[in-house]
Amino acid sequence: MEGAEDIKKHVRVYITVFVALAALTVITVGISYLHLPTAWGVTFALVVATVKGSLVALYFMHLVSERKVIYWVLALCFVFFLFLIFLPSFTSRM
Repeated sequence: MEGAEDIKKHVRVYITVFVALAALTVITVGISYLHLPTAWGVTFALVVATVKGSLVALYFMHLVSERKVIYWVLALCFVFFLFLIFLPSFTSRM
């Protein structure tokens, strides 16, 4: 069973991640008000969304404490995801 100090440490981490997610949400909204060219705006928004998704996966889904094999499986899934995302752009150039 965890002690009170361990629980406080976990709560502190969760609150820190929550504050980071809230700040990144404000940054995403701020990016939308900059009226950047569409490609740049989408790129910045996707970078922020990737960071937010990584924080959620690492801390709220407890992947930060998983074994290395989990990261290899996630990397393989990401490679397949990229392949499937860019597959239409390679096949539509006929």
